Amino acid sequence: MSNTPSRGRRRVVIVGGSIAGMLAAAAVKDHVDSVEIIEAHELPAGPEPRTGVPQAAHIHWLQTGGAEAINSLLPGSIDRLVAMGAHRIPVTTDMVIYSPEGWYRRWQRATHYVITASRDLTDFVVREQVLEEPRVRVRTRTSVVGLLGDGRVVTGVRLRGADGAEAELRADLVIDASGRASRLPQWLGQLGITEPAQDHIHSGLVYASRLYRAPVPTRGWPVVGVQADPRLPRAANAGGILPIEGDRWHVSLMGAPGGHPTRAAEDFEPFARTLRHPVMADLLQHAEPLSDVSVTHSTANRRRYYERLRSWPDGLVAVGDSVATFNPLYAQGMSVAALGALALRDRFSSRPMPGLARRAQQAIARPIDVAWTLAAGQDIHFAGTEGKKPNLTDRLLQRYVSRLSRTATGSFHAATALTDVLALQASPASLVRPGVLLTALLGPRRPQLERPQFTPAERGLLNDLVLSCGDHHRLGGGAVEYLHGQAGGGPARQ
Repeated sequence: MSNTPSRGRRRVVIVGGSIAGMLAAAAVKDHVDSVEIIEAHELPAGPEPRTGVPQAAHIHWLQTGGAEAINSLLPGSIDRLVAMGAHRIPVTTDMVIYSPEGWYRRWQRATHYVITASRDLTDFVVREQVLEEPRVRVRTRTSVVGLLGDGRVVTGVRLRGADGAEAELRADLVIDASGRASRLPQWLGQLGITEPAQDHIHSGLVYASRLYRAPVPTRGWPVVGVQADPRLPRAANAGGILPIEGDRWHVSLMGAPGGHPTRAAEDFEPFARTLRHPVMADLLQHAEPLSDVSVTHSTANRRRYYERLRSWPDGLVAVGDSVATFNPLYAQGMSVAALGALALRDRFSSRPMPGLARRAQQAIARPIDVAWTLAAGQDIHFAGTEGKKPNLTDRLLQRYVSRLSRTATGSFHAATALTDVLALQASPASLVRPGVLLTALLGPRRPQLERPQFTPAERGLLNDLVLSCGDHHRLGGGAVEYLHGQAGGGPARQ
């Protein structure tokens, strides 16, 4: 890729210093003279909380597809993250996951990975690399209040500074990365462009999260998760424990209507014991809380179909949460933003021409399509979901995916096919290829696990914890059985 700025795209203005905004800057910086990021708040100098990111309090990870997109945009980013304490977790080798269909096996051969870290660290590593580029600068404590131009072409933005004074900033390309609170539909309306069609699907899930000092070494420790089963006649509760930097566990618990978690610290671990298996509660008994409990109700899936508008002005693109937000349960937001930025780079590395912004917007929609199918396609099956109810096709598809998931508990081929899609590296349509259909028809090749699959080394660490307490019964819910049980052995060969 050439580092020479392309003629005709001299200045890019990005609305919002979010991770989506920073990745968009990375996508276009080699093809323009300057990139100016307009941010309403101050940006932290280090891996610290950034104003306007309430979801940072809850567990995050980068899917393989998202991590590799970031590495393509900002080479060396993943190595920097890991060097600063993030964890690269092989999938499914270092994952103890209880799906609605049973325990997933920890296959010895890892086909994918996830990156687990605090959102503050991930944001910082991306931001630091982007701002190393002299062509990129940030204007903080400044808000964008409208677009310049008309329905055919956007030529810049109207700004309001901290003192309330307004000004105009001309640009050859405006990128909206202002997130969930984006006012782009209203701005388009002021240019005479009809608001886009929208979907809003909300399962009513509530998140409660907390940081813990891990009682075991976190390097090499698995992700632990208990997924909800929408088929059960009970509140669909779920949870996850992710190892992050600083020898900490980031823990999130999720509850659907009728079983919401609360902010009360004394309720956190008892809520973990209401999940379909007590493994998380058993582990948390030995961890030290480091933070209060943070709660969010902002878990809806919302999508704006900008790519479907009949009229779309040149000089304007929207990315990240400005276009679509997802239930954080599925860990897709950052990865979709990264894949969207990669699509943006691929389109804007070519010669400028009329309609290029529209084609870029259509390309940005493709990874959103995949994530939307996964998130919304799952959430519509929860009893209290608002916005859409499953039709016959949705129910048949869910039955097939459930069959494939059950097969994945004992089939490496099925597990890999599912992970390709969950990692945002394959389309959901790949799950109906003839080979995958045959695998689902044949079912699992190995018997289902009866308990969590911890390795001998991990069980040894957990047993030491129990012994250090002087009371084996401190771990409840059958924990002693699964710590000692042979069925919880190490990763299985293919």
